[in-house]
This record gives sequence, C-alpha cells and structure tokens, in this order.
Amino acid sequence: MSRDTFPFTSASLRSLRLEREMQDWEDARRDLAHRRAMTRGPLAAAPRSQGGARADKIQEVRLPTQLRCRDPAVHNTFTCGDMRGVYAVLKEPGMVNAVMETVQEEMVWAPEMGMWTLSSKTKQTSALRLAAGGGHTGCVEELLFRGAEADADPGGRTALHDACSGGHPACVQLLLSHGADPDQLAVDGSAALHLCSSPDTLQCAELLVSGGADVNISSRDSKLTPLHVASRHGLEQHVEVLLAHGADVSAQNREGETPLNAACAGAERATEAGRYLRVVQRLLGAGADPGRAGRKQHTPLHNACGNCSPRIAEQLLQHGAPADAGNCLGYTPMDCLLQVLEEHPDQQPEAIARSLLNYGARPAPPKMLKLCMLSPPVLELMLNCYPVVPSCEDWMDQVPEELLQEHRPLFESIRRMSLQPRLLQHLCRCSLRRHWGSRCHSAVNTMNIPASLKKYLLLCPEGAIR
Repeated sequence: MSRDTFPFTSASLRSLRLEREMQDWEDARRDLAHRRAMTRGPLAAAPRSQGGARADKIQEVRLPTQLRCRDPAVHNTFTCGDMRGVYAVLKEPGMVNAVMETVQEEMVWAPEMGMWTLSSKTKQTSALRLAAGGGHTGCVEELLFRGAEADADPGGRTALHDACSGGHPACVQLLLSHGADPDQLAVDGSAALHLCSSPDTLQCAELLVSGGADVNISSRDSKLTPLHVASRHGLEQHVEVLLAHGADVSAQNREGETPLNAACAGAERATEAGRYLRVVQRLLGAGADPGRAGRKQHTPLHNACGNCSPRIAEQLLQHGAPADAGNCLGYTPMDCLLQVLEEHPDQQPEAIARSLLNYGARPAPPKMLKLCMLSPPVLELMLNCYPVVPSCEDWMDQVPEELLQEHRPLFESIRRMSLQPRLLQHLCRCSLRRHWGSRCHSAVNTMNIPASLKKYLLLCPEGAIR
C-alpha cells in the first residue's frame, strides 16, 4: 500500500457522499436565491378574454411528451413540502410540470358478469397541486419560480382549487400573483370560490374576490353561485364578503332556489341555528325575497318549518313570507312542521306553529291532529283555533302513557270538550282572527287593549281547553 493513501470504511464513504450532496444542494439554493434577487416580480395580469385564456402568457418551448411519475416517494416529497427532496427532484427540468399518477385498486360492479371485480383506477395530479393542497408555501413558490403552470389541471382541478379547499391563503396569494385564473372551472364544474365552504377559507375567499373573481359565477351543472354555497353552510362572514362585492341575492340554481332557500335548508341542527339565523338576516337585509319559491314551489319558510327552526321562521314571517303557501304537492309550511314533530320535540315546534297561525296560516284539519299528539303544546294551539273541539276518539287511545300522565289536565279537558260548545270569549277570538287573517299579528299589536288580552288573541296556551 502506498504511503500517500489510506483505506476508507463504508461508513466513511457514505458520510463523504452525503456531505457532497449537501454541498451541491446548498450551492443550488444560493444560485436560485441570486437569480430571484436579480429577477423582477411578476407583472400585473392582463384582462382575461371571454374564453378564460391569459393574453399575457409567453409561448414556451415544451417537451414533446409530458413526463409522468408514479413514484410514491416523489409524490410524498411535494405532499410534505420537503424542500431538500424538492431540489433533488427538480434537477430534472421536466419534473416541474410532470403529471403525478397514482394507481388505486377499487371494487367495481360488473353487470355483465354479475359480480364485483377488482379494477385499477388511475388518478392524476401535479407537484404544484400536491404542494398547494398541503399549504406548503415555500414549495409552491419554488415550483412557480421554476416555471410550473399555475392553471394546469391534471385530474380535473388546478392548484388554486386545492389551495382554496384546504384553506391556505398564502398559497392562494402566490398562485394569483403568478397569473392563476380565479374563475377556471374544475371538472366537476366548481370555481375556486365554490370551494371556500368552511370557516377557515374566509381569507381565501377575500383574496379571490380582491383578485377579480366573479362573485356570481355559476357551477356548470347545478348553477350554484358562491353565495348559495356560503349560505348553505351557514358562513356568515363569507356571505358578508360576497354581498359587499355585489353577490346577487336573487340568483337561482338549477332548481330555481335562491341563497335564502339554501340557508333555511341548511339549518338542520339546533346547535347551529344561531349562525344560520344571522345569515338569513343578512340576506333579508340585502333584499332577498322570503316568498321566492323554486321549481317545486318550495319556499324558504317550508324549509325552516321542515328543520323546526323557530327563530328563522319568525324572521321570514316578519319580512312577509306567505304563511299558507303550498308547494307542488300541496303541502303548506304547517304541514312540513307537523311531519317532523316526532324528530324535533325539544326545538320549540309550538313557537313555529304559533307564529304561522298568528300570520294567517290555516290550522291543521281534524284528520291531521293525530300528528300533534306527540307535542301537547302544538296540539293545544291547533284545538284553540277551532270554534268547536273536533272529535278525538280515533287518535286519543294512541297517545303514549307517559305523555298522558305528564299532560293529564290537557288531555282530560280535550275529552270533556270534544264536540261541545266553547266559551263566548273563545268564539269572539276565533271570529276576530278569521277577520284579520294574515294581518292578525300586526293588528293585535296596534290595538289599545290590555297586554293579557293581546296575549290571549295571539294564541298563547295556558294548559287546558275550555
């Protein structure tokens, strides 16, 4: 062995190789940083043509075939925002716009064979989409600097769609500043604003509308506007931003429904009723029509009653919603309420029934009273609208025993007063309410009578039928 050489162990060789790779990586990083410092920021985007194409895009020389990558390690590099791995992958120039493919095995029903079969399905995305969907700002910036196409949509979506649905405003800002089209539709027909459908996407929505996104853009098939989506999810601040930028409160989707109808339909849980109420108030304040029905003649009030939302129903009635409107099947808001009494016994259905009756709704016909037996307060309200208490023999025996015990005075008075004449005072109330009709609520409040009598005229139950 020469006196000028000495043996290296495998560990020493591996260490030297890693140090050399690290040095190469640092040199490349410094070189890119210098190029950035010497490069001007992107120019303002030119106005888009009707077809959505960017007039200011420079024609670039492209490879004859686009690279495709199925390596999970490469995918994970961009998904996790591993910058060291990103620089290693991007040593190959074509990788910046390469199509990332994943192959998944799925069970598919084969009718010709009459059985489930295993089928391979290929899904496509891009490095920019993976980085933007994960909110990795540095990775997105690096890809855009190296020439990644901001509007490329492998797999049917762009990086801007993924950044918005994930709630990553920094990535949204980067993409918009590099010319991303905020109105480009995904393969499912959604624009980026449609995907701002959760509370943490508020900043993304603000950046989009500030960047020129069309606040009234419709999705391709359902014709939903961003205001429909925000209202359906009860996003008060999103609704405020969209309205401030000119969103149309009267826009109709494919079913002819407005954002107000969407908000009333979305208030399905009592715990979320407060924020949906505020959305409804903002829409009504912006001029939404509470009586506007869709193609099935379903009004916002039908939806509020079907979800048993008393405060929303009251707001709609105060703004002029027709209390007795029928949908295409002939169901009124009162019918929708009675059909869900069993599902929402603790959401004050009697408050909705009282509001409907006080704004001119007809009481339930006698054959529908059996639907009210599970909610004694609603049952009492209905019976107090009749000059004569109708017969109850066909449904009284079906009342659960625990309800009979809890509301014994009410059910005993119903049995006693069935088909019997009512008090003269009650008959006078029925006559006045029939005369006022839908003006009952406003007329009572303007009368110069004691508050206790106003309360009586406005159907406040007292626990028994007399």
